[in-house]
Amino acid sequence: MANIRVLIIDDSAVIRHVVREILQRDEDITIVGEAEDPLVARDLIKQLNPDVLTLDVEMPKMDGITFLANLMRLRPMPVVMLSTLTTKGADTTLQALELGAVDFIGKPTEQELLNSQDGFAQTLVDKVKQAVKIDQKNFQLSSAIHQSSDHKTLNFTGCARQNHLIAIGASTGGNDAIKNILLPLPENAPAIVITQHIPKIFSERFAQRLNADCAMQVQEARHGQKIKLGNAYIAPGDMHLKVVEKSGNLFCLLEDSALVNRHKPSVDVLFESLLPIAGNVQAVLLTGMGRDGAQGMLSLKNSGARTLIQDESSSLVWGMPGAASKLNAQLLDLPLNKMAKNLLKFASLDRTQMKGALND
Repeated sequence: MANIRVLIIDDSAVIRHVVREILQRDEDITIVGEAEDPLVARDLIKQLNPDVLTLDVEMPKMDGITFLANLMRLRPMPVVMLSTLTTKGADTTLQALELGAVDFIGKPTEQELLNSQDGFAQTLVDKVKQAVKIDQKNFQLSSAIHQSSDHKTLNFTGCARQNHLIAIGASTGGNDAIKNILLPLPENAPAIVITQHIPKIFSERFAQRLNADCAMQVQEARHGQKIKLGNAYIAPGDMHLKVVEKSGNLFCLLEDSALVNRHKPSVDVLFESLLPIAGNVQAVLLTGMGRDGAQGMLSLKNSGARTLIQDESSSLVWGMPGAASKLNAQLLDLPLNKMAKNLLKFASLDRTQMKGALND
């Protein structure tokens, strides 16, 4: 890998030091500079021409959101946000992702700094390395999605089969991709369960923001909650989401167990819980780093589910979908802008019609 030039922007000298110490230990990364506020950063970007920025959400003189909006308008480049894990921090970070930030990571607390940085360190390095690989065209297209209010609601005659379920897994770039699918869906759309790699505070606010924009009812999943048509359920950021069938109905099951594929929630956990009802499932893997969900998708395909992945050309990061593709776990590759319509079309088919349409 070519050397990655990183500029650190944070008003905290402690955080700048921590980020510098972590990143400069990696032989593929060079810290070209540091800035304590966006005004200094603006000049350093021109002088140093970094490949990636790490950017604090909340800073003096010019807040991170204003700086990011200007940056994406004048000189789009990969940005990894550092955010406090608070409601305010979550709202600001979600807004930053909508403006075009590639990814985010929660700032370590003082106690975490005193104890161990290992988890934070590896995640930060991974996100910076992934950021520089992102296709610039998809990166700019992703942020443009949120700048357009022209989202036409699709027509849908209704599900032809009881308990038809759409299951979606995503990671890096997934906020935009999930929103792109949910926005055009009507209020009678099939039920949807979603696992997105996102912290607890963020999952709750993400669901609330989607619910305000979508015709469907979007919510953070609750343990024991009955799954209903027209509703989308997002896994809490600190719990695995599973689906269980009881007496002909589907329910959300939350589980506080070990990380799977370094994640909780994990897409593989969600997908594998759907094996008993695979014939009623459309499973979707969207943009994301890593391979979480690939093996679970293969198991679902082998059990009779319809499996779809976001194609490489429209993915911000073709990690999870690419891993599924290597396993031949998908029946269909689709660009993001065709995903919602395709999912509805298949959901409207009865059991006789669907047999010949799995790959369409």
